[in-house]
Amino acid sequence: MNFTSYRFDRQSNAEFHRTLKSRVNNYFSENKISRNANAEMVTKTVVLISMYFIPFVLILSGIFTSVWGNLGLWLIMGIGAVGIGFSVMHDANHGAYSKNENINKILGGIVNILGINSQVWKYQHNVLHHSFTNIEGADGDINIPFFLRFTPHQKQYGIHKYQHYYAWVLYGFLILMKVILTDFTQALQYRKLKLVKTKEELRTLLMNISIWKVIYFGVFLALPMVLAPISPWITLIGFLSMHYILGMATAVIFQLAHIMPEVDYPLPNEDGTVDNNWAVHQLATTTNFAPNNRLLSWYVGGLNFQVEHHLFPTICHVHYRNISKIVKETAQEYDVPYNSINRFREAIAAHAKMLRDLGNATQVAL
Repeated sequence: MNFTSYRFDRQSNAEFHRTLKSRVNNYFSENKISRNANAEMVTKTVVLISMYFIPFVLILSGIFTSVWGNLGLWLIMGIGAVGIGFSVMHDANHGAYSKNENINKILGGIVNILGINSQVWKYQHNVLHHSFTNIEGADGDINIPFFLRFTPHQKQYGIHKYQHYYAWVLYGFLILMKVILTDFTQALQYRKLKLVKTKEELRTLLMNISIWKVIYFGVFLALPMVLAPISPWITLIGFLSMHYILGMATAVIFQLAHIMPEVDYPLPNEDGTVDNNWAVHQLATTTNFAPNNRLLSWYVGGLNFQVEHHLFPTICHVHYRNISKIVKETAQEYDVPYNSINRFREAIAAHAKMLRDLGNATQVAL
């Protein structure tokens, strides 16, 4: 069955979803605050974007002539890129940063200068992942190469017995592969899935991807190779290291929310219906982690409050901590799951255990 015909049971736990939305809406109206970015968010945006561009300008300027000095600047760029991706681009592409769609479009488009196409990202993340979280064959974030197994419904290979060891190495290549290849292959896939509706739209998308790739590699790789007073090989190592940091952080943060022992991997029944309503499905397939770690939360754009993000993706992440109290209390009141792991290291260990279990578990029939 085509996943586009999947639907959720709107009658199941419908009162929970209505009550939760009402309580969250009341929180914003009673406190007279916007659901979008505040001054704290704007300050964070400036800091993180500066962490990406200032080191790059310094690389081009030639002020730092030592190998370690240049590599250190690329490292800072990687840290800045992670923050931009989680905290700025992510909110903007969900329409959560501002009421002004032009601001969302500009800040969401910044992902193009991280090497990733913004439109392809929206298809994979906003449409597929958020609509069909942890549903095999529909969730774009668990549609992965054969050497990793993220759900009990995926085909099992002998190599999976060791994935809890090698997955951590492969995670670092996630974004680099997307920059080089995956954006193109996903665009073709989304045409087959009718997300890209016409051949003309596909041609436009592929042209857009290609132009941005040329700009990205030209500016962020070729230009420093020419201008930086250091070996081009050092520049290449720095560039690849930046991407490895970005890939590792992206993979780990998202996997800690969905590839965990606590979450479900439901499948629709024969007529395409998922047993739960959409809100309960999000709760059952998602977990929070390290909710009391304010530094982590600041840096990863509140994505350690992944439950709140999935329920209210159009609310800016600076509000997740406060509304999480409402979500948790309402979930407990209606006896629906609210998954949360107290510490970051505990979440890492739980994800490693899940990788091991999936690598040794028998495949569940689709």
